[in-house]
Amino acid sequence: MNRLARFAGFGSHDEALGEPAVVDRDVAVEQMVAEELREPIIAALRNVHDPEIPVNIYDLGLIYTIDIAPDGDVAVEMTLTAPACPVAGMMPIMVRDAVASVEGVGAVRVDLVWNPPWSQEHMSDEARLQLGLM
Repeated sequence: MNRLARFAGFGSHDEALGEPAVVDRDVAVEQMVAEELREPIIAALRNVHDPEIPVNIYDLGLIYTIDIAPDGDVAVEMTLTAPACPVAGMMPIMVRDAVASVEGVGAVRVDLVWNPPWSQEHMSDEARLQLGLM
């Protein structure tokens, strides 16, 4: 019998006595509540910057939704400042990698959407101030 089988409790009964194995299956597994992931995900997104704009994509207003499933899977809807943005192919991958780096996150799906179109109204006050728009 291999070590994994012994660890799992297979073959750990006394066959001569006909007694089945008693295996304790109550293993405590810590699960995060889905909403507990929101702030770490936002913090990770604040580390992603559009190379042409010196503001992170979250405060820039490029992230429209962050849906977190109970199992930790995350779906993000995002946009870009313009459809012809030179980083259009890279940005969703950068977002996916940033979200996936958060402990407790499962599979990550990033959808690039164009409706509603991005405008300066989506920006946080901090981003407007940083860009001199206030």
